[in-house]
Amino acid sequence: CSETLWEIAKAEVEKKKSHGSEGNGAEIGEKSVFFIGSKNGGKTTIILRCLDRDEPAKPTLALEYTYGRRTKGHNTPKDIAHFWELGGGTSLLDLISIPITCDSLRTFSVVLVLDLSKPNDLWPTMENLLQATKSHVDKVIMKLGKTNSKAASEMRQRMWSAMQKDHPDRELIDPFPIPLVIIGSKYDIFQDFDPEKRKVICKTLRFVAHYYGASLMFTSKSEALLLKMRGVVNQLAFGIDKSKSICVDQNKPLFITAGLDSLCQIGSPPVPDSDIGKIQAHSPMELWKKVYEKLFPPKSTSTLKAIQDPARDPQYAESEVDEMRVQKDQELEQYKRSSSKTWKQIDLDS
Repeated sequence: CSETLWEIAKAEVEKKKSHGSEGNGAEIGEKSVFFIGSKNGGKTTIILRCLDRDEPAKPTLALEYTYGRRTKGHNTPKDIAHFWELGGGTSLLDLISIPITCDSLRTFSVVLVLDLSKPNDLWPTMENLLQATKSHVDKVIMKLGKTNSKAASEMRQRMWSAMQKDHPDRELIDPFPIPLVIIGSKYDIFQDFDPEKRKVICKTLRFVAHYYGASLMFTSKSEALLLKMRGVVNQLAFGIDKSKSICVDQNKPLFITAGLDSLCQIGSPPVPDSDIGKIQAHSPMELWKKVYEKLFPPKSTSTLKAIQDPARDPQYAESEVDEMRVQKDQELEQYKRSSSKTWKQIDLDS
């Protein structure tokens, strides 16, 4: 062989670079999974389980990061999965923009964890988090399109990858811009609900998941369900083969891989036909929302978004820091008052 070791190594690096620029994330070896959802819904527990970490879950204060590694095979580099978790339910939506960037977007996916034991909080939690995430992702895709139009175009096409080309609902849904999995947690509590309530929740979540081109599954402390859930998350994190199984029986934990459901199978919103005509809605999503909230009225928005200031939480108390914080607060108030007087004086002089 006339090539030197240096030339062979250089060619290998160039080959990896060209593969990495294709934007499908398969050769990059790094993926990111963003966990959002209900406060105290079990997001941290799910992450720890997927990473085989046997430690108690602690409350997520704001935005937390951890990572996991997995070996593809003998003498191959380990794949890396970046796990982000947003705490506080719907109260910290501004932090969504931190992990989702132009650099990470092409290998990014979202897991929305919804607490099935609190059905009245379910719709507003889901709606606020998905709308905020989708809005930011759309902005990032537009920004990416200005520098790499091919990558942005591939992302838009990939949104439809889970949906067969001849699927009857292709014109009726609006896939999420990046891979999305919806997990209903605390199924062990949910399974004791009244059958009619379970029916409404199951059908509603099936509609939302199908509309967004997302996978849907219920989980609990059951070992069998945890293994299924772990498989779904590992598919997002490490590209392991996607499951093709499906369970749509409302008397069992739902498990529906993206693209395998249909509006025909889901049926119409669970309300008498005579009442559907009386509900004013501008879209199918709004219709399902009104039907759902009729049975499960949401708590006030202020209650949902309310969160205690961590700086005033007794469990994080530190006397020296707290004293300095009080001093800085006083200085800030004094600055505000003096600034107000200055601007008033300027207005009078002018």
